[in-house]
Amino acid sequence: MEKKVLILDNDKSFVKGLKYSLEQDGYSIDIMHHGKDAIERVSINDYSLVLLDLILPDSNGLNICQAIRNASQVPIIVITEKDEDINKILALEYGADDYVVKPFNILELKARIKAILRRVNYKSVELNNQVVKIQDFTINTVGRKVNIKDRNINLTGKEFDLFFVLISNPGKVFKREELLELVWGYAYYGDLRTVDVHIRRIREKIEKDSSDAEYIMTKWGVGYYFNNSKF
Repeated sequence: MEKKVLILDNDKSFVKGLKYSLEQDGYSIDIMHHGKDAIERVSINDYSLVLLDLILPDSNGLNICQAIRNASQVPIIVITEKDEDINKILALEYGADDYVVKPFNILELKARIKAILRRVNYKSVELNNQVVKIQDFTINTVGRKVNIKDRNINLTGKEFDLFFVLISNPGKVFKREELLELVWGYAYYGDLRTVDVHIRRIREKIEKDSSDAEYIMTKWGVGYYFNNSKF
């Protein structure tokens, strides 16, 4: 299957080198320098991955990230010079799967891309044609859809993977490092708060009161687990 990547970045010199390097690994590359038409491009093309800079001449990169996520489950890696923690957190909140700060080692970026694509491909084969009913949830692992008491829950790709790991192992406490390895698929170079951000977003979508969780619980000082008291 062709691995098709969209690079959305205004730095033409940087993009030229990145395109050449990724093509050496067999990726098919499309390039856009403006965010204006990116949403439509993603919706009509079957991309495996989007590489997105937050600094664009015509639009806010975070808004583009959010719009892409609302339109598609395609994995998004933010690649940007903005290294402030708030930008990393916001990018994850807006739907990014990963965040890489320029300048970066191209081998590290390639490792992250391969890990994300490996996880996506693994899930699509491993969970093929499964509809799982667990507690109050019905999980369609083909369409990667979740229902709770007949209410549709719109989870992003990484949110779904994280949720599925937890609900498939009720009562098991996972350290943040374990969840990063299981869901992101590699030894994570970034901030462990990535997990916290995704957990908070999942809780906001599935819990009646996200501040008083009923399903995804916190083991203080350790990590997270799915409440097994109702099983």
